[in-house]
Amino acid sequence: MAEAANHEAQQNFQIQRIFLKDVSFEAPNSPEMFQKEWNPEVKLDLDTQSRELAEGVYEVVLRLTVTVNNDSDSAFLCEVQQGGIFSVSGMEAPQLAHCLGAFCPNILFPYARETISSLVVKGTFPQLNLAPVNFDALFMNYLQSQAEGSQESSEA
Repeated sequence: MAEAANHEAQQNFQIQRIFLKDVSFEAPNSPEMFQKEWNPEVKLDLDTQSRELAEGVYEVVLRLTVTVNNDSDSAFLCEVQQGGIFSVSGMEAPQLAHCLGAFCPNILFPYARETISSLVVKGTFPQLNLAPVNFDALFMNYLQSQAEGSQESSEA
């Protein structure tokens, strides 16, 4: 029991930096779009990537792409890549994967959401507030799909 407590005490997580890596806002049908009644269809795509920069230092990038159509015409496309540099040590591989695949994106999401909201308002479109994302559930779904893919390839 003392050994498990000692192992837990050796785990370390620190945020070194949170930064905007890339941003894009396109409104291809403005100003004509402003003359139309606003009935938006919002599509959100998200992706995370991580890589080791140095021993125990990782970059995690959360990419959010919001595509909004109004009456089948493109109103705007907004893409944000929110990055973070994190120091992580003392974690086993499954814990590290969860940290980089769910915990870190949870930290980055509010920054990316605020950037998207700000860009949309600066484009003079109605404010867009993205709903919170459950990165833990997305990560578990990813692990499950990986496991199912492994089973299918081993059965073939």
